[in-house]
Amino acid sequence: MKTRKIPLRKCTGCQEMKNKKELIRVVRNNEGEFSLDFTGKKPGRGAYICPSEECLSKAQKSKGLERSFKVSVPSEIYEALKSELKNRNE
Repeated sequence: MKTRKIPLRKCTGCQEMKNKKELIRVVRNNEGEFSLDFTGKKPGRGAYICPSEECLSKAQKSKGLERSFKVSVPSEIYEALKSELKNRNE
């Protein structure tokens, strides 16, 4: 039986390579709209972030998501990520 390679992605906060399934994907579509993608299948440019508030604050300070998309990320996306992390930790 052939072992499948696990897809790895880099977190925009801590800069560590992690399993794609463990990370939250932020997507920018062709119209320039941002959204959170939990399936990993939405079309568009994606950037990944660990499901921890520490990584989120690091990504916000270092502008990791902005660098990935080459445009400024709206504050609503950061708010949506924060509320998602709170829901996961409860």
